Amino acid sequence: MRNTYSLCLTLAAAVLMATPAAAQMANSDPMVGGQAMYPAKDIVTNAMNSADHTTLVAAVKAAGLVETLQGKGPFTVFAPTNEAFAALPAGAVDNLLKPENKAALTKVLTYHVVAGEYDAAAIEKLIKKGNGTASLKTVSGGTLWFMMNGPMNVVVKDEAGHVADISTYDVRQSNGVIHVVDRVLMPNM
Repeated sequence: MRNTYSLCLTLAAAVLMATPAAAQMANSDPMVGGQAMYPAKDIVTNAMNSADHTTLVAAVKAAGLVETLQGKGPFTVFAPTNEAFAALPAGAVDNLLKPENKAALTKVLTYHVVAGEYDAAAIEKLIKKGNGTASLKTVSGGTLWFMMNGPMNVVVKDEAGHVADISTYDVRQSNGVIHVVDRVLMPNM
């Protein structure tokens, strides 16, 4: 009986540590894209170190948003991974990166940014206050909606009706916080 109890405790601890939030609590400098993210560095500097965000960094550079996202903030950024960009229709990223499409690229990227610092606890509090749904205005002027998908998972719905999971929460920056998302969020164009 004692061995069964010990095994249950070990399994429970392993399951808890497998969640992104628990893993981040155990490590003050969470890993994103195989690299530590440092709270003393700004959003762009940390994103440039993530192997999972090379497309996002290239897009931020093409849109001329580096200086803005290195600014004082605070900002909350919902950062799509390379896989999220790859899931867009063929040619979409290349098309957005063309100089003549800078305005559209800027709108898409700034749709992923909210003024202010909203960590997971703040977003969950807004969801509870909104009886299951919260909305935040983005820097582009659009709206993102947030809901719970189970007790430990916040999802983000964009204006196109697509839903993204937040895979990594509360990556603290000197000028805000990043949440990694598994889909490119699309504003009304």
